[in-house]
Parts: sequence; structure tokens; C-alpha cells
Amino acid sequence: MSSTVPRSGSVVFCLVLVMTLALYPVLKLLVVQIHSVITGQYVAGRHSVLLINCPTEQIAKDIGRSLMEKRMAACVNLFPRTSTMYYWKGEIRDASEILLLVRTTTSLVQRIVTFVNSVHPYEIPEIISFPIEDGSPRYLKWIEEAVSNI
Repeated sequence: MSSTVPRSGSVVFCLVLVMTLALYPVLKLLVVQIHSVITGQYVAGRHSVLLINCPTEQIAKDIGRSLMEKRMAACVNLFPRTSTMYYWKGEIRDASEILLLVRTTTSLVQRIVTFVNSVHPYEIPEIISFPIEDGSPRYLKWIEEAVSNI
């Protein structure tokens, strides 16, 4: 006679499996951080660089300063007057823009994207992030410290 009640071992196994899958991102981050502390090696992708385009220097300064004040960025560079060509609503357009180069931790990228989208005048602003694969350990540590108070 077969039982319709699952065995307790199966239930425990399923609970462990579900908890492991649910906690995997946190566990992975913890293991990577422990490895980094023990070995002193940089963990690729822990920091990121973002490119954000802006229509004017004042808007770029306002966004950059807000990111700094909110401690979402360790450093922001403004590249003045870049020439831009792009497709918009079926046609090629030319414009002059200011490009922001933002350094931060990868964990803050989505918060930056959300913030910039909320204040940017463009319907679809360019916000692109690139993970940092390697670099000066002292500089990368500085980035971490500069945004750590949030």
C-alpha cells in the first residue's frame, strides 16, 4: 500500500534544497569575500565603471554631485562636449553631450540606474556599466571605502 504523505527525509531534502537556492547569492558573496580576505586577491567584478550621457554640463554636474552626495559614487569625471550620432524614432540625429564616467561598487549599480532614470531629462538616458576586472588594489579599496557609508 503506497502512502500519500511524503517521507520526512524527502521533506527535509526539499527544504534544504530550496533554502540553498534561495540563499545562494548571499552564500556566494560571503565565500568570495572570505577568499579575498584570506588570499589578498582582488575579486573581479566587485567594482564597476558607468557611462552616463547628459545633454548639458549643468545637468551632468547636478547628477554627478548628487551621486557623490548620496555616496553612490567614489569618483565622477565629466568629459566635455562629445559629439554623438544616434538613431531616435527612425532617424539619425546628431547632438553634443557631456559624458559622465562614474566609479562605484557593482552592488550599487542598480541603485544608480534607478536614481539617474528618476532625475535625467532624457526619455531613455544612456546608463551603461562595465565590471572592473582588475586594477590597483589601493585604488579599488578606496572606491569601496568612499561608498561604504550608505
